[in-house]
Amino acid sequence: MTSGLTWFNALPPADAKRELRACCASAEWAAQVAARRPYKDEAALNAAADAAFDGLDLDEPLAAHPRIGDRPEGTGRAAAWSRGEQAGVGEDARSALREGNLAYEKRFGRVFLICATGLSAREMLEDLERRLGHDDATEHRTVRGELLKITHLRLAKLLEHP
Repeated sequence: MTSGLTWFNALPPADAKRELRACCASAEWAAQVAARRPYKDEAALNAAADAAFDGLDLDEPLAAHPRIGDRPEGTGRAAAWSRGEQAGVGEDARSALREGNLAYEKRFGRVFLICATGLSAREMLEDLERRLGHDDATEHRTVRGELLKITHLRLAKLLEHP
């Protein structure tokens, strides 16, 4: 077992939930994942994270995500991770992303969410424009998948740097 996983398994329940909420801001999700400890390995933790996503209301975790192109504020893990995940967004792309975010929010009533790690601003804009053409059900599935990708990346970061 990795030292990060040993650390995570040993946390008091309230601390485990707090750390998990940096990975996914849903209190329900964090409670479910924390309650299933101890985990024998990272694969088991990821499987529990996936299971806790079944039927999850996306409003709470989406409300915690900044708009793509905005500089996330705050000093906690989630804000720091979000700044790193959006590193591909330069000043020149911010205005185009702001406009795209507004169109997306008008169309779907929520923030545009994409797993930005490793993507250029151009790739994010192209995906935003493509997704504006989705129907509600398709976009809901897409958002759920993007949120789960972000959550998996953040769980790995949590275990790397407890």
